[in-house]
Amino acid sequence: MTPLEPRDADVPPRPADPADPADPMDPTATPDVTRGAAGVDGRQSGVLGRDLRALSIGIVSVVFLVAFEATAVGTAMPVAARELHGIPLYAFAFSAYFTTSLFGMVLAGQWADRSGPLGALAGGMSAFAAGLVLSGTAGAMWVFVLGRAVQGLGGGLVIVTLYVVVSRAYPQRLQPAIMAAFAASWVIPSVVGPLAAGTVTEQLGWRWVFLGIPALVVLPLALALPAIRRTASGPADPSAPVAAFDRRRIRLALAISLGAGLLQYAGQDLRWLSLLPAAAGAALLVPSALGLLPRGTYRAARGLPSVVLLRGIAAGSFIAAESFVPLMLVTQRGLSPTMAGLSLAVGGATWALGSYVQSRPRTEPYRERLVVLGMLLVAAAIATAPSVLIEAVPVWIVAVAWAFGCFGMGLVIGSTSVLLLKLSAPKEAGANSAALQISDALSNVLLLAAGGAAFAALGGGAVGATHAVSAGASAAHPAAFAAVFLPMAGVALAGAWVATRLKAKTG
Repeated sequence: MTPLEPRDADVPPRPADPADPADPMDPTATPDVTRGAAGVDGRQSGVLGRDLRALSIGIVSVVFLVAFEATAVGTAMPVAARELHGIPLYAFAFSAYFTTSLFGMVLAGQWADRSGPLGALAGGMSAFAAGLVLSGTAGAMWVFVLGRAVQGLGGGLVIVTLYVVVSRAYPQRLQPAIMAAFAASWVIPSVVGPLAAGTVTEQLGWRWVFLGIPALVVLPLALALPAIRRTASGPADPSAPVAAFDRRRIRLALAISLGAGLLQYAGQDLRWLSLLPAAAGAALLVPSALGLLPRGTYRAARGLPSVVLLRGIAAGSFIAAESFVPLMLVTQRGLSPTMAGLSLAVGGATWALGSYVQSRPRTEPYRERLVVLGMLLVAAAIATAPSVLIEAVPVWIVAVAWAFGCFGMGLVIGSTSVLLLKLSAPKEAGANSAALQISDALSNVLLLAAGGAAFAALGGGAVGATHAVSAGASAAHPAAFAAVFLPMAGVALAGAWVATRLKAKTG
């Protein structure tokens, strides 16, 4: 494993690989008829060509199952907590997943850079499935939370490892397409997941929402693992000596996970005593984050640091705002929970559309402009959503605004993934992918905690985890929602400026 090295403000673009005579991102380059798209031979023409078909289907299926679980678990969680007499620990069932996934992301980056993505992916999917089984068979709430923690560790391993697989097995010209396929694999789960989970919970019981998924993991792994062994196994440089795990980064990963957990706990318990875990969490998290992210991330240095920072800004501001949309529609406009959720359903399709647009070869020269446009659409969507607090504004405005916002997110998330791989040398792909996911996950919890604290302070009720809000929020004052959406719109607008700094200086 090559640890994530400090970077200056000016990050040079990824140097050309002398073993690759034609840069697939260069429109003037001559196609490589000897290596093909997969770097094997000339038979390959796309992500579903003969050499990459099994790999593409396998890893996209893995993302599909992770997406289905992520969208379905929130439906079963309240029933599980009530049956296990664990309502006081309800929020920790969400935060346990997040905190361990942070550690898993860093571990995956080192593991994949050191010995290739094969073992990390197999280990991640095994932990993910084991966590589901542990939660699904839990007889007490603390066992359920432990299962969620194991599941989060596996999820963190999987998401970073998939980035490494893409960086090694797919040429640059096909990387936008496979990233678009990842985004598209969230569309069906985002619409069907909650409904399917609700039906299973009512007819068979909440445990089957957790126990049903592990059996489905076998087929994707059977497709993906042999293909990874063939196209992306082993270290990036087989001739180099195998580096040991970087213990310093492992300690930083543990510290950042613990710090995030303490901050989440403090944000869920608004008392003076909560300042103590909040201070301890910040003391652990801030220096750890600075040690794990590229140098210059906090000041938006050009190139890779700005790519990593933008990913966090986009994901954090959007998810923090989206978490309050259904609650606002239910408490302020009287919609049923089902109708409130359906108001966001079309966003899955437009998100996939945005990811598809950024993946087209013709849009490559305009990628940075597309990202700026995407962040402006996200900021506008977040700022428009609280307009439904005015009775004269029809509620369908939220659905329309969120469709445009999700389209912008598809442009931004897909493009930051592509740019990260483009700016990363092969031996750095794991560490840099981990940094991208850490920025994404950290901003989610920090901005959600900040929004939740503002919401509660203005009479909105205590916010639990990402999709958990206390019953006291039913009497929320409209100003409490405005205190969430408007600052998040400002954060997204700042992201539009960061998007102008994605290109590394040349010359």
